[in-house]
Amino acid sequence: MSDDHDDSIRTGIFAGEDPFVIARRWLAEAEESEPNDPNAIALATVDPEGLPNVRMVLLKDIESHGGGDGAFVFYTNYGSRKGAEIEGAGKAAFVMHWKSLRRQIRVRGTVTREEGPQADAYYASRSLQSRLGAWASKQSQPLESRGALMAEVAKMSLKFGINPPRPEFWGGFRLLPVEIEFWADGAFRLHDRFRFTRSQGTGRWTNIRLNP
Repeated sequence: MSDDHDDSIRTGIFAGEDPFVIARRWLAEAEESEPNDPNAIALATVDPEGLPNVRMVLLKDIESHGGGDGAFVFYTNYGSRKGAEIEGAGKAAFVMHWKSLRRQIRVRGTVTREEGPQADAYYASRSLQSRLGAWASKQSQPLESRGALMAEVAKMSLKFGINPPRPEFWGGFRLLPVEIEFWADGAFRLHDRFRFTRSQGTGRWTNIRLNP
């Protein structure tokens, strides 16, 4: 049995397979072992001067449409610093790391808004306090005190009751990758790395093994 076959059994990465299918499988396995937030990603953006920023957000969907097409979807306030930087550059990257599995996924690509029925449905699925919080928080802007924030939440509660609509300034981003790299821990730091790349707008992926 070849070493590559052994690695495929261990990592679940198979030649010619759709990388979105692999990513969904790895996330499902992490949901069984990570103590909390297995869908957390470190999202990287750049400001107008090219200075990078990174922060943790929650990935809410890995879309897989077959034929190598798909996207990674997360939600935020469009007026936040990350929202402004994403829209300014039109690009972003993230890494998803699972200590329990000793695996990570790195993704880079272009970003578009998701502000239609899918965003409405996700917003409606959130707790009432989270929905009111989206209205109350002027994300990334200076805040006088926590009391001021809670007062704004109360104000939004009186205004909208138990069914607040999704704010126009809050919604999703869909990252359309041009590069996805899978990393699995190996003995003696001889890790397994597989990089999938494609040209923007095409579903044809190529993948190569990288040195650790």
